[in-house]
Parts: sequence; C-alpha cells; structure tokens
Amino acid sequence: MKRTVAEINQRIKDGDVVVMTAEEVIPFVESEGVERATKEVDVVTTGTFGAMCSSGAFLNFGHAEPPIRMQRVTLNDVPAYTGIAAVDAYLGATELRQDDHGGYGGAHVIEDLVSGRSVRLRAQSNGSDCYPRKDIDTWVSLNSLNQAYLYNPRNAYQNYAAGTNSSERTLFTYMGKLLPRYSNITYSNAGQLSPLLNDPTLRTIGIGTRIFLGGGTGYVAWEGTQFRTNVETRGGVPMGSARNLATIGDMRCMGPEFLRALYLPGYGVSLALGIGVPIPILDEGMMKATAVSDEQLFAPIIDYSVQSRNRRPIKHVSYAELRSGKVELFGKDVRTSSLSSYLKARQIAEVLAQRIERGEFLLTEPVAPLPQDRGMGTLEVRSKEEAV
Repeated sequence: MKRTVAEINQRIKDGDVVVMTAEEVIPFVESEGVERATKEVDVVTTGTFGAMCSSGAFLNFGHAEPPIRMQRVTLNDVPAYTGIAAVDAYLGATELRQDDHGGYGGAHVIEDLVSGRSVRLRAQSNGSDCYPRKDIDTWVSLNSLNQAYLYNPRNAYQNYAAGTNSSERTLFTYMGKLLPRYSNITYSNAGQLSPLLNDPTLRTIGIGTRIFLGGGTGYVAWEGTQFRTNVETRGGVPMGSARNLATIGDMRCMGPEFLRALYLPGYGVSLALGIGVPIPILDEGMMKATAVSDEQLFAPIIDYSVQSRNRRPIKHVSYAELRSGKVELFGKDVRTSSLSSYLKARQIAEVLAQRIERGEFLLTEPVAPLPQDRGMGTLEVRSKEEAV
C-alpha cells in the first residue's frame, strides 16, 4: 500500500486521519503486523526534549529616535552579535552574561522573552551621519520586537554518545557530572520517540518540513551543522552522532513549557528545547521504520576523560539498557541517568498528534532533500598555503 502527503492532508482536513505516537505504534505493529498497520495509520508523531546548545534567536528592535546603528548590544547584560544591520542582532543560546560565572546566558534571555518578561537592551555605536545616536538604554519584550525567531544551526541529533569517566576526578561536561572510575553514565536522547531515529534516512524530512518547535510551529531550514551520514548502523539506524536539523520558528508561538534555559555546572549555559516531527506513513517501509523500539536502538558509550576527538566507544548499548537505570561495564553495574526528558518527549508527540487530529497542523513535503552522503571534516593546524 502507498499513500501521498496530499492524501494524508486531505484526511486531516476531513477529520478522518489516524495518528499514533512513535511509542503507541510499537505494540500496534507487533500485534497487527506491518501490512495492516500501514493501512490503518496515516501519521506517526515523534518528540524530543533536551539540551540543544547550537540554538539562538534573530531579533529586530526597530529604530530609535534619533536612529542608532547598534554596533555593541547586550540583553540583560548578555552580548548579542550585531554585524548584520542597524537594529538586528543574533543572540546565541550559550553566550554568557558579562562578568558572570556562567549561571545566566542567552538561553535565559530567550526564555524570558517567550515567557512574556521584559529584558534590558543596551546598545552603543560610534555614530554616523545617517545613524547619529551613540547609545540607548531601554527595555524590550516579545511584543515590542518587530521580529523574533529562533534560528538553530544544529538541533535534534539523530543519535548521540553516552558519557562516562575513567579518570580519578569528577568531570563537568555538557553531558553533565561524570563521576570518577566509571561510576555513572549519562545519555541524552529520546530513543524510540526521537524524530530522526523514526526516519533514519530522512525519506520524509527535508528543507521545508513543518515541525513542532518550542511549543509552536517551526520548519526545517537546512541540514544541521556537523550533519553526517557515514556512521556505523545497525538495522539501518545510525549507532552514533549522525544527521541533525537546522530549524527555524517564530518565538511568539512558543512558551516555557517546551523551551527552558539550562545551566550545567562547570560547563555553562544551554537551551532545553522541544522538537516534534510528524512522520507520514507513505508505505510499509515507513511503517516499519517508525515501529523501532528502544531494544533495537543503540548508542556508543564514550570515556570523556580521553581528551581527543578520536575517542573510541567502550561499547554500544541499547536505549532499553540505558533507560533501565544501569548498564554493565567491565563486569560491574553502572548507574545511568538521562539529560533529556522522556516524559516531555512523550508529551510533545501527544500534543502534535492532537493538533493533527484537530486539523490544526498539516504535513508538508520537503522542497528539497537533505544530503544522503555527507562526511564531517576536522580542524587542523595548517599554514596559509596548506589551507588552500
């Protein structure tokens, strides 16, 4: 059986669409089989909620009287990048407040804005004939901005390594607190609910795909940075960091329920972000792909005390093992904990399913596919001549 996105959208408009979450569809396929499930289910919804450091927001403040070309900007004392135009800025989620020890950053400003709070805008300029003003100190909110949209260069990793630590000291990393002598393992992925693990080759996900982003509607803008396809697979699914998405969405549609600032002690600030992607069931191949379970999905365990980009996995373990609370490592049980919220991922998949069933969210076909063959380069110390 085959169906098109247009046919699914018509069923959404008619109120006849059948939607299941990626968690619900697993036992359904097990009991009914792939063929019958394909006939009955139109859309499978996915979700993930976790730290997505490579995120940020484009903001347009409007012109002051007299006008100013903002060359140096802070929002609640967090620097924003202004090399764009007179009153545009890009605020990175991991940027830290000036003279701060790491507890407040760009992600907090973004959360403040989507929560309806005002933030202090300060800007300086050298002044010019068309932009004579040299400084401004004021307060802005989401309602007073002309545009405020997230543009995130790297979100929704297809898979990611779990972290552990063989050294004699505690490590503070973006994977959280790693205790000495292999005393804990942390991971960050929604497993069977994770968007890109339910469409491992991105058959239905590409540029222009409509998604759930931070509580509102967003879109896939491009391939994410560090996107790659040349990774080891098991059952057709990558066993390590592979594909990811650059995403975009209007902050006015978002809220703190699905967008929260994080502070990781000893590391810095990040943004916890909720993303959900609807997977259209075009044929039996897509149905089979979305029925993948935590027992069939594997992540590498990496020793973060090895300070090299060439760290090799200690072993690969399933997300069912990781989610069980312990993993066997070198003959002993090591406790595990998740840095992403499975509860939130489930909630996102459910909310997205409800929006589709109510006719509030239509599916889109990509206007262009994402790469099918992509490696990832490294940064080397080179001379000017060698760099050409």
